[in-house]
Amino acid sequence: MTGLVTIRFYEELNDFLPEEKRKQDFLQPLNHPGSVKDFIENIGVPHTEIDLILVNGSSVDFSYQVQDGDRISVYPVFESLDITPVTRLRPIPLRQPHFVLDQHLGKLAHYLRMLGFDCLYRNDYHDPELAAVSAREGRILLTCDRRLLMRKEITRGYFVRERDPQGQLREVVERLDLHDAIQPFTRCMECNGLIEPVDKQSIMSELPPRTRDEFDEFRRCTQCGRLYWKGSHYDRMQALIARL
Repeated sequence: MTGLVTIRFYEELNDFLPEEKRKQDFLQPLNHPGSVKDFIENIGVPHTEIDLILVNGSSVDFSYQVQDGDRISVYPVFESLDITPVTRLRPIPLRQPHFVLDQHLGKLAHYLRMLGFDCLYRNDYHDPELAAVSAREGRILLTCDRRLLMRKEITRGYFVRERDPQGQLREVVERLDLHDAIQPFTRCMECNGLIEPVDKQSIMSELPPRTRDEFDEFRRCTQCGRLYWKGSHYDRMQALIARL
């Protein structure tokens, strides 16, 4: 079977396309029968980035079988626009999101934990394990690898475009509409455990002399035992949060 399909991608989905195909209709060969999911991912756009597909003006799900002559419009994830009357392709956005991050996003994981988000990260995660954790625990997979997001078991994921860690943080917070879910300094940046207040007298022997003299309020990670206090690092983190 050989045919032609007219297709257009909208907004940030154009990031995955070559320049000559962005923000316009273009013809794409239909070389064999298959689902619209496979057809779109063969062009290079992961299904996790898509919230709505219109074929000849009607919304369809990923299983729709593409036909010669179809006109397809593909839209990105809508976090703030209600499109419930049509076939929304992704689960309802998580209001208390949990994440798992690939091995290239360690600093982003630290920053997201600083904001209070539950983030799993290891620098030795392999793709099958990342996909399994995301699917099993309902975690949003954050990655710089678009091919990873094309694995069929992944339903929640986001392709991180920025390369600077602070830029990545701003991108994820804005794109996933996380501002109202931020609870800063409630998680350990190292291990992801929750942190809670601890009495100074009970930790005196663990504190450096200068810290013991200058600070009175402390928190401890309930998982790894790391201590936190409002030193210069706290001021830098507050400044970063203010810029989001």
